[in-house]
Amino acid sequence: MIAAIYARKSTEQRGVTEEEKSVTRQIEHATKYAKDKGWVVSPEHIYSDDNVSGAEFEKKRPGFLRLMNALKPKPAFQVLIMSEESRLGREQIRASMTLLQITEAGVRVFFYLTDQERKLDTAMDKIVLSLSNFGAELEREKASQRTHDALKKKALDLKVTGCKVFGYDNVEVCSPTTGERLHVVRRINTTEAEVVRRLFERYAAGAGLTRLAKGLNDEGVLPPRGDANGWAPSCIRAILHRPLYRGLVVWNKTQSIQRGGTMTARERPESEWLQVDAPDLRIIPEDLWRRVSKRMEKMSQVFARTPEGYICGHPSGADLRSLYLLSGMAKCGVCGGSLISFKRKPTEGHSLYVCNFHHHREPAICKNAVRMPQPRLDRAFLQALNQVLDEQMIAEAVQRALSKIRHLQTEFPEQRLALERQLSLVEAKIRHFVKEVGEGRMTDALYSELQQEEAKKKKLASQLDLVQQQMTLASLDSKQIERDLYARVKNVQGVLRGQIPVARQMVRKLIPGPIRCIPSEDMKGYRIEALGTYAGLLTVPPVSVFSMKSIGLTNGGGEGGI
Repeated sequence: MIAAIYARKSTEQRGVTEEEKSVTRQIEHATKYAKDKGWVVSPEHIYSDDNVSGAEFEKKRPGFLRLMNALKPKPAFQVLIMSEESRLGREQIRASMTLLQITEAGVRVFFYLTDQERKLDTAMDKIVLSLSNFGAELEREKASQRTHDALKKKALDLKVTGCKVFGYDNVEVCSPTTGERLHVVRRINTTEAEVVRRLFERYAAGAGLTRLAKGLNDEGVLPPRGDANGWAPSCIRAILHRPLYRGLVVWNKTQSIQRGGTMTARERPESEWLQVDAPDLRIIPEDLWRRVSKRMEKMSQVFARTPEGYICGHPSGADLRSLYLLSGMAKCGVCGGSLISFKRKPTEGHSLYVCNFHHHREPAICKNAVRMPQPRLDRAFLQALNQVLDEQMIAEAVQRALSKIRHLQTEFPEQRLALERQLSLVEAKIRHFVKEVGEGRMTDALYSELQQEEAKKKKLASQLDLVQQQMTLASLDSKQIERDLYARVKNVQGVLRGQIPVARQMVRKLIPGPIRCIPSEDMKGYRIEALGTYAGLLTVPPVSVFSMKSIGLTNGGGEGGI
């Protein structure tokens, strides 16, 4: 009889048995149990998840997911061995459903700690299962509460509750008698603190996140944790938002929750935050902190956002500097140069759009002499763009998206199953090599093979994650996609009427190609041509393309439609 093994070590280590603290120990004991029973354990049927919460059932348990996929269409093993029921999970409803799936696939389940088989044949079996899973979930909640209370006490005492923060050193405080570590406190690192001050000062003076990151990389300043990829704008942003630098410890901002079978985090209301003054840890003076906060608030208003508040566009430097919607984006239909704005007199109320090459290089280079008032061209362009964002085009976009999604739904399950099988085989080989290392039989050739298998594992895991994301996308129903599309299009119309930097971002997303302005024969107006797409607005595959074919404009005030 062929046996499979599943082992899981929890992220919670308080109040758990020694058996629960080691995946290796669980596998060793389960293997011995199978041997005593006369069962054969195949390496490709050893599934494990290390340092994974018992509340997790989806994305973060690759071993568990491969085990469940191995049940289809027919399992290659007849017995599954675990230390106890809680290894499957500590959420009673999902754990019970999982066990039901395993037994219905024809696999018998045994727990080696009690030498017991879990059956679901009778009502009493099901009651025992329910009580067992209830106890496991209750213990998980208690462990979580114990951890939360311990961390809260540490935060109140200004002890470290998380990772190292750039600008500070984590200093261990040990018992004077036993030398055992009692806790960890922060101490300002003068070298890193100087870097933090420079970042705040330069940002307050007008430097952008990307420029700051490039500057530190050019100077050879090591990033937090010595990342070989250097400083990134997102890292600079995180530093500028961290209240610890102003001498304020903030704890309990997020809460771990289970949603959709996976552990995630949600923001707690500010009333639940724990804020403790820590003047000895202050690096940034209050005046500088206020100036940086004021600039960040101002910058946040120039990002295009979805109805849910998520950023869907980043302004370029040209977007931030330009006061005009189409400057630099609209192209001359004669020479291909950009349309720019200028004022004939500084006292004029509005600017004019002109061809850059004609204006600066004379008619010999470009004969387009049209001078269009900036407000008139902008207004007519937006009016025409809103006209193409109609219900008929939306309906067509939804149908194209749904057609693509239905095609994906037929392909991805087979791809995921194939990748999971390959990953399972690679992990079995890696465990074999690790065993060789432990027994002192590792050679240079085996070490080279181990590195190759590790590289394969990383690549397969990345491919599996991508397929999983695409399957999640494909699971969206048509009504949800339609609602999302309508909401985004409605949001676009509002954004286009907003601030110029935000409107420019949205125009770039809707029209990734050139906006061609072709002068009329009498050189008194433009016919504008542009090709746009809804793809930039959606998280679904590329959808309907719309065309703005001929928007007739004249200096005489006439504004045509599409």
